[in-house]
Amino acid sequence: MMCFFMGLRGTTGAGGESSSDSDSSLLSAATSATGASPADAWKLNGCTTCSGVAVAAVSPTILSIVQVINAPSFLMLSSLADIFTPDTRQIPEIGEQASGEIFTKNGFSNWKKPERLEEHVGGPNSAHNKAVGYCEDLMKQEQHVRTFFNKHSDQDRKDYRIRLFASIDVVRLLLEQGLAFRGHDESDNSSNQGNYLRILRFLADHNEDIKKVTLKNAPGNNMLTAPSIQKDIVRACSIETTNAIIRDVGDALFSVLVDESRDASMKEQMAVVLRYVDKNGSVIERFIGLKHVTSTTAISLKEALDQLFSKHGLSISRLRGQGYDGASNMQGEFNGLRTLIMNENECAYYIHCFAHQLQLAIVAVAKKHDQVNSFFNVVVNVVNVVGASCKRRDILREKQLLSVVEALENDDLPSGQGQNQEITLKRFGDTRWGSHYGTLLLIISLFPHIISVLEIVAKDKSNSSEQRFQANYLIEFMQSFDFVLSLYLMRDILALSNELSQALQRKDQDILNAIKLVEICKKNLQMMRDNGWDSLLSEASSFCLKHDIDVPNMNDVFLPWGQSRRKAREISNMHYFRVELFFAVLDLQLQELNNRFNEVNMELLLCLACLCPNDAFTAFDKDKLVRLAQFYPKDFSPIKLMALKTQLQIYIMDMRSSTEFVELKGISDLAKRMVETKKDKVYPLVYLLVTLALILPVSTATVERTFSAMKFVKNELRNRMGDE
Repeated sequence: MMCFFMGLRGTTGAGGESSSDSDSSLLSAATSATGASPADAWKLNGCTTCSGVAVAAVSPTILSIVQVINAPSFLMLSSLADIFTPDTRQIPEIGEQASGEIFTKNGFSNWKKPERLEEHVGGPNSAHNKAVGYCEDLMKQEQHVRTFFNKHSDQDRKDYRIRLFASIDVVRLLLEQGLAFRGHDESDNSSNQGNYLRILRFLADHNEDIKKVTLKNAPGNNMLTAPSIQKDIVRACSIETTNAIIRDVGDALFSVLVDESRDASMKEQMAVVLRYVDKNGSVIERFIGLKHVTSTTAISLKEALDQLFSKHGLSISRLRGQGYDGASNMQGEFNGLRTLIMNENECAYYIHCFAHQLQLAIVAVAKKHDQVNSFFNVVVNVVNVVGASCKRRDILREKQLLSVVEALENDDLPSGQGQNQEITLKRFGDTRWGSHYGTLLLIISLFPHIISVLEIVAKDKSNSSEQRFQANYLIEFMQSFDFVLSLYLMRDILALSNELSQALQRKDQDILNAIKLVEICKKNLQMMRDNGWDSLLSEASSFCLKHDIDVPNMNDVFLPWGQSRRKAREISNMHYFRVELFFAVLDLQLQELNNRFNEVNMELLLCLACLCPNDAFTAFDKDKLVRLAQFYPKDFSPIKLMALKTQLQIYIMDMRSSTEFVELKGISDLAKRMVETKKDKVYPLVYLLVTLALILPVSTATVERTFSAMKFVKNELRNRMGDE
């Protein structure tokens, strides 16, 4: 932004040099760059302070300089002329540029009146002299403030990166462990400044490079310890993690698992998990976010799900499965969430969570059979009475310790790391999977100690008469054969159910294997009904003899506990315990499993079963697999259906003749093996069917684990934490 081609005499330019010397050197540079004589340069260009038209001759050179500098200020200019043209309206001392348009349009050629040049130059703050300074800055880049700043900030940039990486490492550790960041008092004199500052200080104490640039050694305005900075890093971690999941999903088909629960601040949160098959053929379930919903109606949940999909660039047209619990707002046939989604995408088939159904079947048996219902009511009372106070729990632990020590001395118990640990009674809940089974195992293990604690409660005069009466009642009932037989019967039934429950909760569990496990559980229960009575009676009788409990004669008339003989029915003990208890409970359990797992009879799942590779693909049925493809019209057009028939014929011959596909245990193994052997590229339509089978959800265990983690992160002490 200067007059390039004017020799000024006696005027001081920017940087303390004379304008004549600086302009002459610039004139020489311009003429050497363009190949024009000085006189021609003056005539062609004139002054550049007003319009910038005079830079035409030197524009290639100036443009190359601008490209080398790459300064942001230059990048913001609209044209090269803007670089050399100041806003003269902001300089009042020059008004309209001196000498009119001579220096802007026509060029200067009147060498007989050189005084007009001095008139054009103006005062120290004139546009001309400012342009001289700007151009000198441009030509002498080593003196430019940006160059000085870059040289000065190299070390600062390195220090900042060390400080930033240390802060990120601390944040990642706290996020992985679900720990709080801030402390109540974060001042320098505080004994506990919070996890973030304490861990950062720990890193600084053990790493000199970090210590030099963090905390007190960091610039006061760039310490990276403010709560807002911590939140920014957390938000960045969340975004990067979610983006990695979305990239892994890519354009693959997927299913969605949804559930809602209240957090510590009494907000209703909806958790969403995606289930898909990755590039290696493995089933993946990934949590992608919580969404606060003000209402749990199906419409509200659908709107929240749409917002989450839109945020992450997911399309509901790629959805091929839905997995929820049994709530009416989720699985409602007319107005439920599954119906609203299927109205938009008919291929998004709904599967009721298998683990929920299994738990409902267990709870149903516990409530429908009178004897079992009474048994579990007694168990609840026992847990409540024994665990009512710390004193009673301490007595239970002490007696357990004494018995363990005695057993170890007599070599009745094996010793080793992790064995003979301290245990205590735990409450079971209808919504906690496997909790019934765990409680029964504890009662069997702690039975004599529980009786001892109840006896202490019954004899303690400081307890109320109601408490002493309840303790005596529990002692009498627990020391009856009815209770012991029910205890072992339900333990055996729940043991089979617990194995199924644990298998169903696996993230990589596929729907076909889940159905197979349900059928195995039913068969085991049927085998137990047919052949398990004698072993059950023997085990219960041995337990009674060990703990001095009377075992009734099975041929005597059955006398209900707590009733008189005159009201007793004319049935034997054998009939009651075997028929009305053993058979009845098992029949009820089998009936509940058949009613709950009605998906087994779905035509879709019956067709899916034909993909199973077990026993050299004996379940293969081409017609059913073609029928399976017809359930997904968005993925199989009429042309693809015709191609699928031919592809299936070649596929089954290849699979049965290949040693690489022998002894596969499910469609999960089949998908992985197809990817390993590149068969997914050879039979893409068949692999698509396998993928559709794998992404159908089995259980919502991953969503339940999300809520469990949420209770650790957002607890009563941190209930004001934001939804993000």
